[in-house]
Amino acid sequence: MTFREAAQFLSTTPIDDSQPAQWADLGCGNGLFTSVLSGRLHSGSGIYAIDKRLPSRLLTANGEVTIIPVKADFVEDDLALHGLSGILMANSLHYVKDKIALLQKLKIYLLPNAVFIIIEYDTTRDNQWVPYPVPFVELRTLFIDYGYARVEKTGERKSLYQSGGMYVCLVET
Repeated sequence: MTFREAAQFLSTTPIDDSQPAQWADLGCGNGLFTSVLSGRLHSGSGIYAIDKRLPSRLLTANGEVTIIPVKADFVEDDLALHGLSGILMANSLHYVKDKIALLQKLKIYLLPNAVFIIIEYDTTRDNQWVPYPVPFVELRTLFIDYGYARVEKTGERKSLYQSGGMYVCLVET
């Protein structure tokens, strides 16, 4: 996916940009969605770009948001984060077997009214690249059962890799 395609895909999801905020991008990979998110946040914001293997260069889209690279396994490691307004997970939740345990872990890092933005493949078929798929119907049930009030699919697109396509959604308390 190109930067432009990622930006267009994420643009369908409302993000509060009225004041500086702290975010985490869990499983940031090459930093594509980290960069896109940086362009949507208020100046003075920060993003923890967390991945087992950090990209050599993480770029901000507007230069006014700080990106803090963190080499860590977001499932296994203590991330020592606090005061997060949001968590972005772009194509990373499907690597998590115990999603409820992850939500429990992440809860301590979040401010009240924090949001999740999730980008995933809308499929039930696992494979080597998507070992624990989370189609939107299951993701919605997971978050609602865990106490979140609103899970809204804000966009869809075709995928080169999965016949079910991809979705982006906003999860709010």
